[in-house]
Amino acid sequence: MANAWRTLNCVGWQYAEPVLRSLSYALLNHEGDGNPGKSDFDADRPGRDNIARAMKLRDDWQTGTVDPQATRELLATIYGGNTNELCDQVVEVINRGVSPQSVWDAMLVGSGELLMRQPGIVGIHTLTTANATRYAFGACGDDETRKLLLLQNAAFLPLFRGAMTGRGNLGEQKIEALEPAEIPGESTAALDGIFADVSGDRMAAARKTLAYARANPEPREFINRARTLVFLKGRDSHDYKFSSAVLEDYAHVSPEWRDRFLATSVFNLTGSGERDNPLVERTRAALA
Repeated sequence: MANAWRTLNCVGWQYAEPVLRSLSYALLNHEGDGNPGKSDFDADRPGRDNIARAMKLRDDWQTGTVDPQATRELLATIYGGNTNELCDQVVEVINRGVSPQSVWDAMLVGSGELLMRQPGIVGIHTLTTANATRYAFGACGDDETRKLLLLQNAAFLPLFRGAMTGRGNLGEQKIEALEPAEIPGESTAALDGIFADVSGDRMAAARKTLAYARANPEPREFINRARTLVFLKGRDSHDYKFSSAVLEDYAHVSPEWRDRFLATSVFNLTGSGERDNPLVERTRAALA
């Protein structure tokens, strides 16, 4: 919904019909499991529970202190806790005076950690979902809806982690344990090395990205390089929406966590060693 809204505001609402038709189809698609409105599915229970949790948040819940320690506590639960534990913890940390920003820090960085632990489609969706929910949270003016968006995004993360477990091995990597690698001092050379490793050794690319982000707190050249490579070499809608999400959310993460968040992005960004998209090849041939 967030991406449909944002795209139509950009390209024009004269294109709304196919977009809204597709969106409606997606919302109605429950994969043959029965009508969710008449069933008690695992994925729907957190929403009902979070309506009650939202009522427990303090009146001034949108204010508070940005607390890195609270973010670390939430990351530990994202790493190993269940949905109820994480949602209850969100209520607890906010009610003790922590800002929702620290909760978003945990959810965005924790989403990146899940992608690092198992690169693939589910990990991609941890970050694109968090991006869409974070956008809706910022765009929404209704207090109760904002509470539910915050709590629902928290609920999704253990569910995503469970889905990843069902698809194969889930690694033990922790984002807080990631160490920076040596990189050239010159920006272009450093970026060349990072995006070459994206095509062959993503963990090495992550360690180099961590070092680069620490040396360049405004990594505009990294972001521009990443986007250009997606435009040249991307082949799937997820390449575009993933890169758009993570490169936007870099600015939404608190400075203490931004470098680690950016480092996890390389586990699904496009590397320089990939072949150009055939459309790019056709365009170059036509221009030649």
